Amino acid sequence: MVAIGPFFVLIPMLSKMRQAEGTLLSAYLDSFHFTVRLSKHTGHVLVGSGLLLMWLGGWPWTTPWVAGTFIVLIASLFFMARAFSPTIRRLRQPDHDRGQLVNKLSRALYMYMFVLFLMLYLMIMKPALW
Repeated sequence: MVAIGPFFVLIPMLSKMRQAEGTLLSAYLDSFHFTVRLSKHTGHVLVGSGLLLMWLGGWPWTTPWVAGTFIVLIASLFFMARAFSPTIRRLRQPDHDRGQLVNKLSRALYMYMFVLFLMLYLMIMKPALW
């Protein structure tokens, strides 16, 4: 929940970022950056506990939902590395198109939440994918 929950706070913050100026915009960007970092580090705990539960539960790597979850997880790591930090960095620069960058941040946020919910679905429902 710590990996997914904080992203819901960012949804209303995105609309406020469109009009914010100066220190208020900086505070919003700091909050956004903190949430992304928090999610990244709780993801490490998620992977570690998942591996431990696989080992204790006797789930083999060839189980479809396990393999699917790890495929989505690896894809999300590449996505997260490119989706948030470069856009936040560009928003901190004085000459930027804020509307376009906030839209990009919004799309990335919704896409990442979809990926997180997909992984959550795979881990909870354990579907037979093949």
